[in-house]
Amino acid sequence: MRRLEMLSNTIFGVAMTLLAYDLPKASSFATAPRWIDLLRVYAQPVIALAISFVVAGMFWFSHHRRLAVAPEAGRSVVFLNLLFLLSIVILPVTNGLYGNYRMDSVVAVIYGLHLTLIASLNALLWVLALRGRSDPQLLATALLPVFVFVLGTAIAPIAPHAAQFAWCLAFLAPVAGWLARRGTGQT
Repeated sequence: MRRLEMLSNTIFGVAMTLLAYDLPKASSFATAPRWIDLLRVYAQPVIALAISFVVAGMFWFSHHRRLAVAPEAGRSVVFLNLLFLLSIVILPVTNGLYGNYRMDSVVAVIYGLHLTLIASLNALLWVLALRGRSDPQLLATALLPVFVFVLGTAIAPIAPHAAQFAWCLAFLAPVAGWLARRGTGQT
């Protein structure tokens, strides 16, 4: 698992860096741009980059917490971790698509399905890591993003512009964990 942790750090670092790859270059402008030109060219890609970067950071943090909770695992869990990391490797691809065509319902659904896949694999790995243990805080923190990304993806075909706001609710996962902990009377 220690080697998996080192591999995951590299994968997350590279994937999070590559999120900026599809940002428009300064050479996109023939002359010095006006504010409105900068907004028109950079708004969508920067919004997509911000969402994807925070999502990747959230799952990187979750991944490291999970490896600390379950420092040993069998082959099937290691393989599942590799699938999870593959879903992170692909994030720059769907981010680039979403950054260029964020208001298109098909693209928003594809991006939402990818976020849902990442969250689902993460939640499954948490369920396996917590097997035989009762920790509602960690479980709630892992499960909330799945529900939020499913909700946002369901909204995407109808209102792709609204889906991004629904997806941002996934960042409330620590609050869900805190509420779950309070509900069980733990401090």
